[in-house]
Amino acid sequence: MIQFLKYFIYETIYGAGFTLILLFQTILQLRAVFFKRQEIFNQMYISGINSLFVVSVVAIFTGMIMGLNAGLGLKDFGAEGQIGLLLTITLTREMSPFMTALILSASVGSAIAAEIGTMKVSEEIDALEVMSIDPVRYIVMPRIVGFSLMVPVLCVYATILGVLGGAVVGQFQLGVDYRVYFRDVIQRIASLDGLKDLYVGLFKGFVFGIIVSSVACSNGLRTTNGAIGVGQSTRQAVVTSFLVVIFFGYVITAIFYR
Repeated sequence: MIQFLKYFIYETIYGAGFTLILLFQTILQLRAVFFKRQEIFNQMYISGINSLFVVSVVAIFTGMIMGLNAGLGLKDFGAEGQIGLLLTITLTREMSPFMTALILSASVGSAIAAEIGTMKVSEEIDALEVMSIDPVRYIVMPRIVGFSLMVPVLCVYATILGVLGGAVVGQFQLGVDYRVYFRDVIQRIASLDGLKDLYVGLFKGFVFGIIVSSVACSNGLRTTNGAIGVGQSTRQAVVTSFLVVIFFGYVITAIFYR
């Protein structure tokens, strides 16, 4: 048990340090963004366009589920007409960034970790270094930049679909008229508090994008032990991303809304 704890602590500290150093090296390579723009656009397409379907389905049903549960709870107090306001606040501030980050972590983040891990165990990373090609500039930086830029965009998209899903539930199951629902939505978004919710949500999306892509690249570069190691790195990337996203989600909310 003690040996396991020592190994767990060592791996946690080593992984965190490796990821932070990798992120710092990526920041230093941002000067090459223009030259790697095509690869960045490719990563934006993979992270964003290829994920639209699953994000759409999850966002719509999340809005419907939240709207139904919130509406049923508020109905006891005769306030079911407020679900538009409640959904706008919840989706914009918290649920859309969180939901989008977890979806992309499980789909795109795992793929990034598996791809880089395969390159690592097949010695392609070593071959790049032998040819004096920086793996961070060639592989890591485009993925982190492209992924991080697309997460806030998908957050806005998920918020819109979630609000629309809540509107459908409000109209057909709770008797909340569309005009009343969208009036509350527009008033909230146009208010100062609504604008704060929006930029906090976008900031969370950007931070979550950096976290998921950095963790995925870090686990991929630390892959060993052949095909078995690729599977372990992929699983570890998803688990770690989930935990770190949850932690930083709380921290950011506490900072902006304390």
